[in-house]
Amino acid sequence: MIMDTEYLASAFPRRKTLQVKVRNLHVGSKHPVVVQSMTNTDTGDVSKTVAQIIELYKAGSEMVRFTVQNVRMAKAVKGIREALDDLGYDVPLIGDFHFNGHQLLREVPECAEALDKYRINPGNVGFGERHDDNFKAFIDLAKEYDKPVRIGVNWGSLDQTILTKLMEDNKKRKVPKPTHIVTDEAVVESAVQSVKKAVEYGLEPNRIIVRTKISEVPDMVTAYEILADSLEQPLHVGLTEAGIGSKGIVASSAALAMLLSKGIGDTIRVSLTPTPNTSRAEEVIVSRQILQSLGIRHFTPLVSSCPGCGRTTSIVFQEMAEELTNYLQERTPEWKEKGYKGVEEMKVAVMGCVVNGPGESKHANLGISLPGTGEDPFCIIYEDGKQVASVRASVAPAEFKKRLEAYVESHYGKVKEVTAPN
Repeated sequence: MIMDTEYLASAFPRRKTLQVKVRNLHVGSKHPVVVQSMTNTDTGDVSKTVAQIIELYKAGSEMVRFTVQNVRMAKAVKGIREALDDLGYDVPLIGDFHFNGHQLLREVPECAEALDKYRINPGNVGFGERHDDNFKAFIDLAKEYDKPVRIGVNWGSLDQTILTKLMEDNKKRKVPKPTHIVTDEAVVESAVQSVKKAVEYGLEPNRIIVRTKISEVPDMVTAYEILADSLEQPLHVGLTEAGIGSKGIVASSAALAMLLSKGIGDTIRVSLTPTPNTSRAEEVIVSRQILQSLGIRHFTPLVSSCPGCGRTTSIVFQEMAEELTNYLQERTPEWKEKGYKGVEEMKVAVMGCVVNGPGESKHANLGISLPGTGEDPFCIIYEDGKQVASVRASVAPAEFKKRLEAYVESHYGKVKEVTAPN
């Protein structure tokens, strides 16, 4: 899989942050927003975990995180890294630690070495002095192995000392704030304090990425807005426990769009509950589509198509839109391997009838306007706003693909070197 390496300008100026290197990627500064995801396999099962990491990576996840909750899992990490390297997958791996990360990294040094980034939840590393000692031990290990750290504060496992103090302070106000607002403030306060402590313990500021995990859209957006003004570190954004199906997709899209449009967000994840027996990669596909819909990054040509109405009772245009979408997703990696720069920004349109079809098709690089009900009359194909063909619906998909390939070759293909005559 070819990754974008150049910053793509968009209508949304990025928040200025420090730059954090994670294996072969850079996060923050002017680098592209990074897509990441997390496995749901038993990390101790090396073969299944490796297979899912590859599936996520091929779908477009540029980093993959997995849980490391016991010694058995920690000992499996080296094997996961080696298997991926042997197969040629240079994907950065993130170890997700809770409660005992400082112990596991110390006890299994090969795990500490194999991982590319450590994730710590400051809300569950202990209380009082034990909290500070365990947190420091974790940071010391990150320094020892020269690894960046993601500080991930989860409102479901929030540092109770911070939360209790803010709740008590709130009670003393003449007009107390709503509980959920105080909780948001506690999440942010925990993140900010944790970053300060990590730096105090010797971790370089440009080795830290910050994440807050909140499952309500308004609260999540508010927390990140405050964080963006409080810290210089890159932010990993996403709605935690977003849900299943359309609920999770819509909620995540709404939250991420609000933040990304304000330039907030350096890495993203869409945390979907997978439908039983479906691919984990759906969350990666949604993440990429959010970035592309906002014009922040481009991954593959997108197909614009109408929703259909009483003028389009045939399903021909629906089938064609689906077929072309799948075709573009399959062909784009091959085109990019050939060095066809910019092909991912190409616009394709499949329109169902003559009302808006011709106009929408003309706005695309390549578009087709079907006639509507029955689909027996001719379909018009446009290239860069000009009509170039008129074909029957029965041959339209094949003809359109042929013209699509020719268009890609002529507009995005490598320019052949011309040898000067002797």
